[in-house]
Amino acid sequence: MKPARWGLVALAVALLSHAPGVTSDRPPAPRRPPLPSTLSARTPADLVILNARIYTAAVPARAQAMAVLKGRIVAIGTQQQVFPYIGAKTEVWDLPGRAILPGLIDSHGHMASLGERLAVVDLFGTGSYEEVIERVVARARQVPKGDWVLGRGWDQNDWASHAMPTHDALSAAVPDHPVALERVDGHAVLVNRMALDRARIGRNTPNPPGGFIERAPNGDPGGVLVDNAMALVEAQIPAPSAAELERRLTEAMRACARVGLTMVHDAGIGRSTFAAYKALLERGQFPIRVYAMASAGDPLADELLARGRELGERLTLRAIKAVYDGALGSRGAFLTEPYSDRPEHGGVERWTVDSLARLAVRARERGIQMRVHAIGDLANTRVLNAYERAFDDGPHPELRWAVEHCQVVRPADIQRFSRYGIVASMQPTHATSDGPWAEERLGRARVRWSYAWRQFLRARVRFASGSDFPVEHERPLLGLYAAVSRRDLDGKLPKAGWRPEERLTKDEALKSFTLWGAWLAFLERDLGSLEATKLADFVVMDPDPFLGRPEAMLGAVVMKTVVGGKVVWDAEKP
Repeated sequence: MKPARWGLVALAVALLSHAPGVTSDRPPAPRRPPLPSTLSARTPADLVILNARIYTAAVPARAQAMAVLKGRIVAIGTQQQVFPYIGAKTEVWDLPGRAILPGLIDSHGHMASLGERLAVVDLFGTGSYEEVIERVVARARQVPKGDWVLGRGWDQNDWASHAMPTHDALSAAVPDHPVALERVDGHAVLVNRMALDRARIGRNTPNPPGGFIERAPNGDPGGVLVDNAMALVEAQIPAPSAAELERRLTEAMRACARVGLTMVHDAGIGRSTFAAYKALLERGQFPIRVYAMASAGDPLADELLARGRELGERLTLRAIKAVYDGALGSRGAFLTEPYSDRPEHGGVERWTVDSLARLAVRARERGIQMRVHAIGDLANTRVLNAYERAFDDGPHPELRWAVEHCQVVRPADIQRFSRYGIVASMQPTHATSDGPWAEERLGRARVRWSYAWRQFLRARVRFASGSDFPVEHERPLLGLYAAVSRRDLDGKLPKAGWRPEERLTKDEALKSFTLWGAWLAFLERDLGSLEATKLADFVVMDPDPFLGRPEAMLGAVVMKTVVGGKVVWDAEKP
């Protein structure tokens, strides 16, 4: 039923009467309590929601009705408790059978990259190298000769051969454009011969610190550049204009609102992106909330350390993001022992403990949060070592410093997370995407330490969930499904789930995408759960994603996304 403005008399009639002869495929609504004969003298709400299944992520965990005034929740509970907030001008949503969740929070996404993905060649889901080339050729036909063709999303683990591609077939198919195609994880790029030539990458080009060039047997560059080696080509690609960057962020925020995200932790931005955010904010073009992390090494991080944090209701900058190693899929994750499927290689280390510890000390002195990417077990160990140096006087859980990803973590290091109050920021869909090939990379022993959500919970480690979009899809229901099922969408993992002992309950999964993400952003007093006095950030879904088996999550549709009491996405008003 679409929202409507009703007076008290009309509302009573609508709630207490039934229209004969009307049929619907929706289950019959539960019997509503009658309107109280006398209403308490209270300020009427702007919005009242009735007859919904409300998941509060608080105590009590469920409610039926909610009232919103001036962007905040003023009452939540039973319909009898909320009725007194209905006035002549109150907007009332009667939502039988629909679910309301707190606004969903992605604790690790990349907004500009999501916007870029919508603009470049989409290579997500390609089943072969040939399909990648076909898509690139189609785009090249639309681009003047000599201009760059960019794309993102290929994953050789989805192809018949899991070997990294070489540039030869791509160079032959697209000889007149420089081509740069980011791998799905953003930690490797495939380029053609023209791009290699523009970057002056040849047989004698050394591997840069913290990266490497995949090579042919004769030593020539094979076409794939991993981690810091990507910068050799990226330096040749024109940066987007301010207008283009604003457009990408706008598209990304709209995409997030469509899938029920009301806040995103933007995991690593530079000065130009922050300027684009502020320009959009000044124009009122900011539908969701963004908790931004400045990329270590960018001037924005230096400015943050010098000026201190910037706090706002829609845009906050109070964290620094560093990247310690690469990704598992491109074999850049930094491991204690070599890769099981490449015994001569152990990943890349993009920082040292000393350099990271120096940055961490500066951040602690300025009250800035640290968020460091670490995927391999040795990377996690060394990030914890750096944090311990900055915590020379003992644990500091109040700082809420986090390690991002935490994919391969030794059990002894999980205990160190707990002891020092370090937060684990993890992405459930990484487990289900990587599960089909993770043991091939890590071996049977190490894979038992991987994607270990339940082990972190048992050790009383705080954690928050995200997606790492556009590495994974931004839709948070996919993350919730992965968290409670440990299953993928393609049937490559066991029906019982991959290592199902690490599954989360539905309530735990919901809190990891709501309350715990708000806590990680220091915003738990205002966001993350549906409670009186908190900001009215919530999502309306149909059908209820938490009824029945986990697969129900995959069929749920986001009907409305509400931020601060304002609808920012309405599926019924396309």
